[in-house]
Amino acid sequence: MQAEIITIGDEILIGQIVDTNSAWMAKELNNIGIHVGKITSISDQKEDIVSSLQQAMNRVSLVLITGGLGPTNDDITKKTLSDLFEMSLVQDDLIYAKVEKRLAQRGIPMNRFNCDQALVPNGAKIIPNNYGTAPCMWFEKDGKIVISMPGVPFEMKGIMRDEILNELPNYFSTPIILHKTIMTDGIGESVLAEMLSEWETNLPSCVKLAYLPSPGLVRLRMSTTGSDKKELESIIEEQLIKLRNILPENIFGYDDEPIELTVAKLLCAQSKTVGTAESCTGGNIAHLITSHSGSSAYFKGAVVAYSNEVKENLLKVKHQDLEEYGAVSQKVVEQMALGAKKVLATDYAIATSGIAGPDGGTQEKPVGTVWIAVAGPNEVVSKLFNLYPNRERNIHVASVNALNMLRKLITK
Repeated sequence: MQAEIITIGDEILIGQIVDTNSAWMAKELNNIGIHVGKITSISDQKEDIVSSLQQAMNRVSLVLITGGLGPTNDDITKKTLSDLFEMSLVQDDLIYAKVEKRLAQRGIPMNRFNCDQALVPNGAKIIPNNYGTAPCMWFEKDGKIVISMPGVPFEMKGIMRDEILNELPNYFSTPIILHKTIMTDGIGESVLAEMLSEWETNLPSCVKLAYLPSPGLVRLRMSTTGSDKKELESIIEEQLIKLRNILPENIFGYDDEPIELTVAKLLCAQSKTVGTAESCTGGNIAHLITSHSGSSAYFKGAVVAYSNEVKENLLKVKHQDLEEYGAVSQKVVEQMALGAKKVLATDYAIATSGIAGPDGGTQEKPVGTVWIAVAGPNEVVSKLFNLYPNRERNIHVASVNALNMLRKLITK
């Protein structure tokens, strides 16, 4: 079963916003056995919408559209689809009352643009939007289904979760598609492929393997398709056991779980806490940790020690070591970790010090030189990383490696 996604909006085509909707939708559809074969981004032009939709309907039985349902004149998707499916726009009193109530709660009076949000195609199935004002529209013609949703990610995801993903299996017979993602660290893609060569060669024919490298880690994704879920799960689990034996130290999580959540589970299981002392990562590690709810149970705080004065006065790094070895050094970063552990009163502390770039590098310490230290209850571990000439990439990779060093120390 194949589907296509069409995203509408000039803002996508000029790079003003990034289309995150399609990736999320494709993943959710895949989970219910629907494969997305094509994703198209088009402008807010009637001709483009009609042409792209007609072509998509010639190829597949399901097309999902996002965008162009707002109340302003540049949002033409609803009118275009109504014309294409030969339907009239009529006022839906329930939607009108809902829009009026939502705006009243915000102290906004109804105007003609808001009123138009309650106009819907008279032959379409209308799915309420409990997250915004623009309703979702479900069209059916000649065995084809076209679903038009708002482009706002929060609204689209809510409608998909509440209604569409539950409804689609009633219309299409789909196979079971099972994915298992294995998160690995410490091994580059090519080296990892060599290590797994024999195992990969002997995978069952129904299992496909993909390497998904990203800064600081490599994800392995095993995929299989069939009709018996328990049988598929058994096949994947058998291969996982073999993979764990090959990579006993390098697997840190599964199913795209970020490293900060893996660390969170370990800390919670042991009722331990962590804090950070960040220089070159500028608080990014603290941001990753606190981006998840419940982090207050194990994260106490952070010190962004960008200047040497803060390193000395707050983290108690020795002035002599800063002068002799420099801020980007093993001695300094270890003292930063110990200082953070003490001042924040935590069980563990992470410290980073490096040259993120693009300026500040020297021949001895070029851009991308990063020292990371983790202090635990009984020891301090530290490591030198030689990363990239790109600032953003360095901050991200250093953060991931720092969290992974913490993971290894906790599980040691």
